Amino acid sequence: MNIYIDADASPKVIKEILFRAAQRVCVPLILVANQNMNFPKSDYISGIAVSAGPDEADDRIVELVQPGDLVVTADIPLANRVVDKGAFALDPRGQLYTNDNIKDRLALRDLLDRLRSTGMTTGGPAPFNKKDSQAFANQLNSFLTRHCRD
Repeated sequence: MNIYIDADASPKVIKEILFRAAQRVCVPLILVANQNMNFPKSDYISGIAVSAGPDEADDRIVELVQPGDLVVTADIPLANRVVDKGAFALDPRGQLYTNDNIKDRLALRDLLDRLRSTGMTTGGPAPFNKKDSQAFANQLNSFLTRHCRD
């Protein structure tokens, strides 16, 4: 199993949680971004810098991901693509996406996108906070406990 992170927009605290988890459970963590990244020197942590451009990092993650892998991303279309390949996606706020829930979440995202394109103000997500990072850490720990045991 590998963990991939869509690292361009990921909060620093989420990356730090992932760094510790990769070391603790000895699972490879790969950061993918449109720029060079700083991360701890580790046998389990690496990075891939892709060309700048829309969806370059997403496309690279989808190319690499295998069934059973975990992708950390807030990008619902990317989450849908990796779940379609048999992997899992985890939002930085702690929502785990699987075959059971990703299509509903994608449909909601598309509906809100259409409403915004007509000029309707739909608001956005609340600012990322400590409660979100705790929910992420809890969900990640639960996922790793189940997945690494299997």
